[in-house]
Amino acid sequence: MNKAELGSALRALRQASGRLSKIENGSVMPSVVDVEQILTAVGVSEAVKAEYMSVARAAATEATAWRLYRRLGYHRKQQQIQAVESRTTLLRLFQPALVPGLLQTPEYAQAVLGRKQLTPDQLVRAVGARLARQSILYEPGRQLRFIVTEPVLRWRIVPPLVMAGQLDRLVAVSRLPSVDLRIVPLSVRQTDFPNHSFSIKDDRMVTVETVHAELTVSDPRDVSLYIEKFERFAEQPLRRRVVWGRRRRGLWVRRPAQSLVVEALFGTNPEPYWSTWPPSSCVRAGMCPSGLIWSVPPICRWPS
Repeated sequence: MNKAELGSALRALRQASGRLSKIENGSVMPSVVDVEQILTAVGVSEAVKAEYMSVARAAATEATAWRLYRRLGYHRKQQQIQAVESRTTLLRLFQPALVPGLLQTPEYAQAVLGRKQLTPDQLVRAVGARLARQSILYEPGRQLRFIVTEPVLRWRIVPPLVMAGQLDRLVAVSRLPSVDLRIVPLSVRQTDFPNHSFSIKDDRMVTVETVHAELTVSDPRDVSLYIEKFERFAEQPLRRRVVWGRRRRGLWVRRPAQSLVVEALFGTNPEPYWSTWPPSSCVRAGMCPSGLIWSVPPICRWPS
């Protein structure tokens, strides 16, 4: 089946949709997501769906400029991502630059999306749509794997107190049964380069964000390259989930990833921050279990 035959087949599946009409008329090339959504909605057989999808994947890498999303509305883009994520059982996301959208606080999300030259109303809707996606974190039957590099914890795109809340959010989310959150530390020798962020939906699709556009990759051979890269970072022996430390002889000692989160907030010595960030606030931010105090070297201990 060639592209012309695919257009004819989609025309036979006509629905009241402006984009579908453009696809039928040949003015817009259907994306892999378009074809999958249409065929799923219509309920064609798996054999027919596989035939159509094979043609759609012939143009396996699609690029959509961010200016087109700005014209459409970033809140609609977030809704489109949510629709794709809702059909995803295993999500693998690698991020070397910023906190993943599914893990962002409202303030952090506003700082990220605020750089996209949106009007106040557009920004509110975009942030709301991004936060709405986070409901997937609490849905049973999901596997959500996140790998971020240590610079993500230290890049001060927001004020320190806002970043403290964001770091606390990472710790809290890492407790969820469906979430596996790992940090790639700078102190460990690496075998690969971070390059850029990417998100893998099951084993069928990869999205890559560049400066000018978002790329969608669906060729199985290319998807496998991203899966292999993700697993290389995930398998390093010194990686740790961001979890609470274990009590040992009256002390709560943080595991390595937890230490990275705290050091990103306070530095290696938190004492200079006490004037603006007293030990009592450490408890409120979730850095120490309730009833414990902050001390140097950086551990949480029972008051003496």
